[in-house]
Amino acid sequence: MTDLVRHETDGPAPVSAGPEPAARSGKAELWGWVRFLVALGIAVFLITHVIGFSRVSGHSMEPSLHSRDFLFVNKAARYYRSPKTGDVAVIHSGALGYDIVKRIVGLPGERVAIANGAVYVDGTPLAEISVMGEPEDLPEQTVPDGFVFVLGDNRTPGESLDSRSPELGWVPLREIRGYAVWSLFPWGSIAHPLPTDK
Repeated sequence: MTDLVRHETDGPAPVSAGPEPAARSGKAELWGWVRFLVALGIAVFLITHVIGFSRVSGHSMEPSLHSRDFLFVNKAARYYRSPKTGDVAVIHSGALGYDIVKRIVGLPGERVAIANGAVYVDGTPLAEISVMGEPEDLPEQTVPDGFVFVLGDNRTPGESLDSRSPELGWVPLREIRGYAVWSLFPWGSIAHPLPTDK
């Protein structure tokens, strides 16, 4: 009679569904971390190489920019174009050991001079629309290859540490970290020199 008894172990064993949800949960958590790390890497790349922000410190760029103005910086531009006259550059100065914000007025190979309050580039006065102060005269000098000549918009002697100062001098192109394209706080554009007939 015992051969007529059906045991629970007869036939195919039931499939256990226990481990599957845990495995799915582990994979989802892993992919969540992967997505987070990829997003973090992209954000770091963008902030390091493409876009950035900078805060103005001091009065050297008045009246265009004021202390504590918050700037949007285009870092990618340094990879695909050369600096232009009038660009407001964020520079990490090796000579000074910190970042500065200055306006580029002289490009490699150009002759820069200051006379009677005006900046001359290759003998032509720069048509500036947003500067202040009366700068001291500066004898004409030629900007070397690989460098730019920068000034603060506040030209009053002693108000801006720029290429007129022996502490800074000409700025190597490699020290340009990006170009300020907009003031985010307060909101507004940044004045540039008027075009010349050069």
